[in-house]
Amino acid sequence: MRTDLFDFPLPTDRIALRPAVPRDAARMLVLDAAGMRDMVVSQLADCLRPGDMLVFNDTRVLPAQLEGTRGDARIGATLHKRAGLRAWHAFVRNGRRVRTGDRIDFGAGVSATAGAKAEDGSILLTFDGDEPVELLLERAGRMPLPPYIAARRAADAQDRSDYQTMFATTDGAVAAPTAALHFTPALMAALAERGVQEARLTLHVGAGTFLPMKADDTDDHVMHAEWGRIDAATADRLNAVRAAGGRVIAVGTTSLRLIESATGQDGIVRPFEGDTAIFITPGYVFRGIDGLLTNFHLPKSTLFMLVSALMGTDRMQAAYAHAVAGGYRFYSYGDASLLLP
Repeated sequence: MRTDLFDFPLPTDRIALRPAVPRDAARMLVLDAAGMRDMVVSQLADCLRPGDMLVFNDTRVLPAQLEGTRGDARIGATLHKRAGLRAWHAFVRNGRRVRTGDRIDFGAGVSATAGAKAEDGSILLTFDGDEPVELLLERAGRMPLPPYIAARRAADAQDRSDYQTMFATTDGAVAAPTAALHFTPALMAALAERGVQEARLTLHVGAGTFLPMKADDTDDHVMHAEWGRIDAATADRLNAVRAAGGRVIAVGTTSLRLIESATGQDGIVRPFEGDTAIFITPGYVFRGIDGLLTNFHLPKSTLFMLVSALMGTDRMQAAYAHAVAGGYRFYSYGDASLLLP
């Protein structure tokens, strides 16, 4: 399938540099059987039924962006995926100046030794010392804002809270599951009053989620892998909701991809723990979810392909054209869309 089928014009002033305040004040474009309408995230409960279930990703974003030196060379590293107790794969800026065995000093007493380069271009970094890497990152790292935000402003102290969801409890992500950024305690209370259930899973979002789609055809794209887990109790709850006639609605594409990875051809969700590199494009038959709350995605991205698979490419192109014309805010800190096929 040609990648350019998923292109669309997007003015740069539509890219949100800060989230809405309060978080649930973000706009929400709803697509369902009734058509398309403009709402606000705080009205989400009005769009759902008693017995539906929202599924959240409880991953916590690490301050996984590091700036350091190797000799006279300045080196930037964005951690991508854990490879061991003290080792992470990282996408390295100025990586041609780094050889296997080189030691990179990231300041604040944090250093690492470079290892081999992986097929995806990342370099293995093994951190020195005995402290948990998470503590080292808290000392020396910055929040890894998406490139389309970082190109326009630097990460700051406010991003430490803004780029973290209220569900974040399990360390390991280097990018936020951004659809869940819209949720507040007040919104969760309204959903509970409506009779909407919640469940949580873990998928550690990697920096590969920001890699541009370079292939001209989707068949030639190699999807990045991310680690996720759905425990047996959560799988049972997801199955029970659908058996009772409720809908399983993923909050974010990370939750959706993990649920689909854990669901068999029979529509049953099973416990899952490991890597998933699922790549969803039009023609895919969804097995484990009945809807999706998600932000607005980049042109020609794997995530725009995913929402096109869920709702139809023509319908999503029309929805995104409406969003651009209507001043919706795009990407990680932007507005939301509720997709109910």
